[in-house]
Amino acid sequence: MNFEHTEDRRMMAESLGRYLRDQYAFPERDRVARSPQGYSELHWKQLADMGIVGALFAEEDGGYGGAGFDIAVVFEELGRKLVTEPFLGTLMAGLALSRSGTEVQRAVIESLIQGERIGAFAHTEPDSASEWPRVTAQARRVDGGWVLDGVKAVVAHAEAAELIIVSARTSGDPEQEDGISLFVVPAEAQGLTLRGYPLVDGGRAADVILDQVRLGEDALLGAEGQAFPVIEQVLGAGVLALCAESLGAMEVAKEDTLEYLRTRQQFGVPIGSFQALQHRMVDMALEIEQARSAVIRAAAALPGADRVAREKALSAAKFSIGRIGILVAEEAIQLHGGIGMTWELPLSHYAKRLVMIDHQLGDEDFHLQRFVALSEV
Repeated sequence: MNFEHTEDRRMMAESLGRYLRDQYAFPERDRVARSPQGYSELHWKQLADMGIVGALFAEEDGGYGGAGFDIAVVFEELGRKLVTEPFLGTLMAGLALSRSGTEVQRAVIESLIQGERIGAFAHTEPDSASEWPRVTAQARRVDGGWVLDGVKAVVAHAEAAELIIVSARTSGDPEQEDGISLFVVPAEAQGLTLRGYPLVDGGRAADVILDQVRLGEDALLGAEGQAFPVIEQVLGAGVLALCAESLGAMEVAKEDTLEYLRTRQQFGVPIGSFQALQHRMVDMALEIEQARSAVIRAAAALPGADRVAREKALSAAKFSIGRIGILVAEEAIQLHGGIGMTWELPLSHYAKRLVMIDHQLGDEDFHLQRFVALSEV
């Protein structure tokens, strides 16, 4: 397998990295992350104009990428600067439209790519405990359309989204894969309430409350009751994106820790000269390389037709990223000492993000169990 990125991907990564270094330094990121919106409209539009959103989608959708490695390259760079702009939700909403939308529904993807709209994907529920098929939100047919009721939890950037892709059950029991449908819910839909809040690692999310939300017939995305395979693909792309983002954040935490060990002196010498600390840094570096290998394998498997192989690679990567991300966060803070916990030091923000990524779209325990279950198929 060739582990080198194509020239186009390298150029895209360099352009994105250069923009973020010049325009998204930590003070700017901190300002954006703590703003009332949780992201910057200016940065979002500029990044879209650079083609960064377009790299996440295939040519047939108006983009120029869409492969697993395109997603991984973009999100690794975003992770290096803890970018809070709504890339993940827009990616997942756009992929849902791409996989099962009509021609009219898929036309919306172009506006996502251009940065003119923001999308959100609302699937997780307050009591779902990361179980992907568990959906209790209900959708029932009425004359001329649908009525939706239920609650979706921690939907990133839902307050800024013009459209929200919502999963709801049209038949079956809460844990069944069959009977789940997807719906396109506009932000202005009557009966839709958003309970927004800031996230501990920056940015904003909201609980999406559906109370007798009335939608037209054309709101249904794909075949009724047959949405779970699409949901699984969308969540899989989200898992890969989070893993790559975590990898970028880990690399920065490692680099910052190495720099600190080179400059912090004790007993008249840099503490990086102490053999015990050198061993800990070597262990950290080896773990990060293992994480990189898992991300590469997941990116290669994402477009595969073999569902079991694809999902095993994604769950293996998310398990590895969860475990290693927390290890890197803990080690980096300990090697920095007390300063590692301060708000002013970027490292503490990287540590929080690494811990929180473990909990998004299923934590390491969930994905380990899922990997075992898939291995028995």
